[in-house]
Amino acid sequence: MLQELETDTLQNLVQENDKVVVQYGATWCGNCRIMKPKMKRLAGDYEGITFLYVDAEKLPESRKLAAVTNLPTFATFKGGQLVNQVQTNKEEGLKTLIDEIANN
Repeated sequence: MLQELETDTLQNLVQENDKVVVQYGATWCGNCRIMKPKMKRLAGDYEGITFLYVDAEKLPESRKLAAVTNLPTFATFKGGQLVNQVQTNKEEGLKTLIDEIANN
């Protein structure tokens, strides 16, 4: 399941969950809108990983956790720490990023 954050609580969620994948997007971002359903679909394929969507424009503190400069950015966190991130509009790139934490 993909959870969309309404408040700047990403820091707490990253600390509370062992493995987290975050999509940083914005309403004006076309590639973000294209990738969001792909992220939602992938979220159903993985057990034990928390999938989150963060509106980078509305939640600046959450955006700082991965030093996001381009959208869409996908970031993985494990044990409360940033593991990796990628800016992509390709599902294969996102799946590769997720697999890095899923298999460790």
